This record gives sequence, structure tokens and C-alpha cells, in this order.
Amino acid sequence: MGVTYKSILWNRNKKKYDVILAVGVLFLVSSFIVFQIIFHPTTTIETIIIRASAFCAIVLLHIILTIGPLARIDVRFLPLLYNRRHLGVTMFFLALIHGVFSIVQFHAGGDTNPLVSVFVSNKNYQEISQFPFQILGFLALMILLLMAATSHDFWLKNLTPRIWKTLHMLVYLAYALIITHVALGTLQYEESPLYWILLTGGFLLIAGLHLYSGFLDNQKLRSNEDRLQKNGFVKVGRANEIEENRAKIFFIRGENIAIFKYNGNLSAVNNVCRHQLGPLGEGKIIEGCITCPWHGYQYLPANGQSPPPFHEKVSTYHLQINGGELWLNPNPTLPGTFVEPAKIEEL
Repeated sequence: MGVTYKSILWNRNKKKYDVILAVGVLFLVSSFIVFQIIFHPTTTIETIIIRASAFCAIVLLHIILTIGPLARIDVRFLPLLYNRRHLGVTMFFLALIHGVFSIVQFHAGGDTNPLVSVFVSNKNYQEISQFPFQILGFLALMILLLMAATSHDFWLKNLTPRIWKTLHMLVYLAYALIITHVALGTLQYEESPLYWILLTGGFLLIAGLHLYSGFLDNQKLRSNEDRLQKNGFVKVGRANEIEENRAKIFFIRGENIAIFKYNGNLSAVNNVCRHQLGPLGEGKIIEGCITCPWHGYQYLPANGQSPPPFHEKVSTYHLQINGGELWLNPNPTLPGTFVEPAKIEEL
């Protein structure tokens, strides 16, 4: 890892982002502590730390979960999206402080191992008002730990983007556990309706932003589909259905077409080799060139030209990706015409 991956380059934008993050965290924690001292002067320092770290962690989690839909609604929020992992790791450490102090204060005074005590000290699973909510918080903390530990690009590359993305979607499971953890804890120990108002308001904000951004995305996809159909494009499947360095063959409007996937790109060429009419789509890309499975004749996928000194050429076709769906215009270009490859969104 140390040989292949360099340490983070702290450019001006990252430094500015992290300074704002640090100031914001200090402001939230100090404000909460002042609030506790004024309205609950008899509260112990351990309890203040538990509550302050929990409050700040939950605020950061709500900010993290709103950045995604906000960035889809308005591109001005994209700088927040690019550095969201900084927020996530900071939020985990705050949650860890809350968890450690809670376990020490409530489970370290007996003969049972504190971690074991979290799971065995309360077994009232059948009663909502007495439900062992601390277990839910512990499980959420383990999910956040897994996400923080795999936040480096080393894991993104070696786990593959699909697995890494699936893993980090567990944040929504962690959020559900945390909301339930806080709700049950509030139900058992707090009388003020303020906690319920804040908790419900935060959930409605996140849900509303996700629903609204999803609505806008769906409208955009439909608009793009109408545009593509008017321009002669045909939907031929999903972009991720094609194997790397391989092709999928289509017969559309009398055209025999092979769509190849390579290095995060998709290119479409006529499926018939100019040598002896071999099926290019049954071959694969070798050293950057489509290689015919019959006799090894090669063509560059973006322009359909054989590399020098050879002169064979095949027609190319325009592709577009809309919401993961692959659209193909079956009208051929002149043989050897360069067509900009379609970029696979997932990569």
C-alpha cells in the first residue's frame, strides 16, 4: 500500500474544507456544552462528553446524507461531495467517543466484560419502552468503523467500485439503527419533546431531499430518452452488461454491430472484419485493439481503423449512456471515422 499509494495531497481546497469542518465541529461541541452547563448544571463531565459527541455525530451524519441529493439538485454542492469522506471519518470518531464513554460509564462497573454487558444486561426485547437500545448503537458503530476503515482509495480500487459502493451504502442501515437507538433512548430517559422534534425533522429532511432529487433524476432521464429517440437512438441494454475487453452484438435496422467495453469506455463498430468477414464481436480487445477471432486482424475501437501500416477500416456508430442504459444510433459513419467513446458512469 505504501509503495503504490501516496499520502493525501492537501491542496488549498482540501485545507479550506477541513478548516471549516474543524471549526464547525468545535462550534457544535462547545455550544452543546454551554447549553448543558446552563440548563443542566448538575450533569457530570462524563455525561456531557457522551451527549456532546452524540449530538455532533448525529448532526454530521445528517449533513453527510443530505450532500448526495443536494449535489444532484444543484451542482454548486459538488465540492462538498468530493470531500464527503472527511466528514464521514470525523463523524465516526465522534461516534466512537460517544460509544466508548457510554460503555465505560454504564457497563464497566460490574464483573461482566463491558462489551458482553452491552448485549446481556438488558433482555427486554418484547417491550418497546424497555428495549435494549444500546445494542442498536453498538451495531451502527461497527458499520461506521467498517466504512471509515475502507474509506481510502486503496480499498476502492482493490474491492472494485461496485463492491466498495455496496459496502458504503450500509450508511443507510447505520442511519436507521442510530435513529432507532436515539428514539428508544429518548423514549426511556428524556421528557422534553424537543428531542423528538429534532429527530423527526432530520429524518423528514433527508427523506424529502432524496425523494425530490429522485424525482428530478427521473424527469431528466425521461427528457433524455425523448431526445435520444428523436435523434434516432435505440435502447440496447445496460452499460454494465458487457464484459471488460469483450463485446455484445446487435442486429438493428440491417446493421450488424459490436459494442466493445474497455478501460471504462464503450465503442461501437461494424461487426464484420474486412479480411474474410469474420465476427469481430466474438473476439476481444488485445493491447488496445479489437482483434478478430478468425485471423487476428485488428482495429482501434474508437475509429475502426487498423493500426499502421495496415489500412483496413470498419464503420463506427454513436453511443450514449443515459442513467446506466445504453443507447445506440444504428446509422453508420464512414469507415474509419472517429466517434467519441461513451464513458461508463459507474467508473
